[in-house]
Amino acid sequence: MLDELHVRNLGLIAEATIEPGPGLVVVTGETGTGKTLLLGALRLLGGEPARRDLVGPAAREALVEGRFLLGTEEVTLTRRIGQERSRAYRDGAMVPVKALAATTGELVEIVGQHDHLRLLDRAGVLALVDGALDDEGRAARVRYAEAWEHLVAVRARAALLGGDRRALERELDVLRFQIAEIDAAGFSPGDDEELTTRADRLRNAEALAAHLDATAAALGDEGAALGLEAAAKELAAAARLDPSLGALVERLDVVAELLAEVVADLGRIRLDLDHEPAALAEVEERIARLGDLRRKYGDTLDEILAFADEARVRADELTGLLDEADRIGDDLAEAEAEVAAAGADLHEARRRAAARIAADAVAHLRDLGFRAPVLVFDVAEASPGPGGMDRVELLFASDESLAPGPIARVASGGELSRIVLALRLAAGIRDATVLAFDEVDAGIGGATALALGEKLAALAEDRQVLCVTHLPQVAAFADRHFVVRRRDRVATVEEVRGDERVVELSRMLSGLPESDKGRDHAAELLARARRS
Repeated sequence: MLDELHVRNLGLIAEATIEPGPGLVVVTGETGTGKTLLLGALRLLGGEPARRDLVGPAAREALVEGRFLLGTEEVTLTRRIGQERSRAYRDGAMVPVKALAATTGELVEIVGQHDHLRLLDRAGVLALVDGALDDEGRAARVRYAEAWEHLVAVRARAALLGGDRRALERELDVLRFQIAEIDAAGFSPGDDEELTTRADRLRNAEALAAHLDATAAALGDEGAALGLEAAAKELAAAARLDPSLGALVERLDVVAELLAEVVADLGRIRLDLDHEPAALAEVEERIARLGDLRRKYGDTLDEILAFADEARVRADELTGLLDEADRIGDDLAEAEAEVAAAGADLHEARRRAAARIAADAVAHLRDLGFRAPVLVFDVAEASPGPGGMDRVELLFASDESLAPGPIARVASGGELSRIVLALRLAAGIRDATVLAFDEVDAGIGGATALALGEKLAALAEDRQVLCVTHLPQVAAFADRHFVVRRRDRVATVEEVRGDERVVELSRMLSGLPESDKGRDHAAELLARARRS
């Protein structure tokens, strides 16, 4: 709720601070005192564009500051309006003006002649009806939301097919060819380096063979191997005489084994060189094949193998999609049928709720001075969407002899305020916690004014209701009463209680604050309001 409102240099109000409190809060004052400026201050805190003429005479800047209680959180919103520009703040930090609207949009609603009411546009009317759904209707709304979510998921899955099965099949064929081509080459990580090394060896086969032959001769049976064998025999004989030499014998045996392995490896390499022409041709063919794959799939063998892995993943995905494509049409038709069925149930539930709201609201409107009003919710079928399959419009006529029309076009400012009040009472909407009415009492008086006061008080039982009024019958029902007075081109705002409130009501009744009859009538009004 609005905990405190402070204004400075706003129009005729030099400075004022009000603490509205819960319940029904009324603002009264003589014509021309600037009492509607307080609701104007709320509009500014809601992000309404600031006009230069709002800055008071002889002042350079106007200030509007509101402290709101949002559950356990306290938020302070501020507008500073200068001659050149205006600035907005939230909790002392400068913010865009639209940030104020984001904060107050769901908290404060001002109902007046020049406001584009959230409640009366199509989205707002639909929200009004949905807020009054019975248990069956709320269940239908949940079913529709679930059905719509499922339909969106099925459509998204169908969209993955791209709308062209043949294109997916062509893509899969290409992927399979690419995978087969890479797999057929039979490359493994590191093969590229091994091929390069072997090719270099084979291209230098003649010189390499000579070196290997010389090496083998030096190490073989007529060379180092023979000497090593003789050395091993002598060392073994020595170890029999001196056991401490056993470790050297073992080490020499290891050397002999290593030498034998080296000689064997040299033989294998030398044998490969004997087949050099055929072996080199095979290696160069493999290198050429790798080069062909590099041109198509990657600069390195690792990139080529990674491409194949990614292609396998995509091929599996396409295979699944194509398998699903045989079923997706049926799934889509089934999901659309579920949405249609749930939407039809929700449509009927909305029609029931709308009819009940309209009937109850018409009863309230009769109490509020309309002789034979007509209020109709036109619940028409529309294309399916996230919120249902309905387009809801509110039609109104002030008398049954007139053709109902769109409410925002045919209702006057005063009528609009009373219609909103009647709708809220009928629907039991529990959204905005601060509801402000401007001109709600236009064109009414007497018993109708008393009924209006009673209904505003009823509406204020679970929210804060602010009302600028010129009717004493309405003001008498207030939980807190503020009066705007003008003295020497300066307006002040004061709360009145007790006898001061009786005096103000007397002024509103008769124009004579101190009139005995006016005071008696004011006291009677207050007593009447307390009994309600």
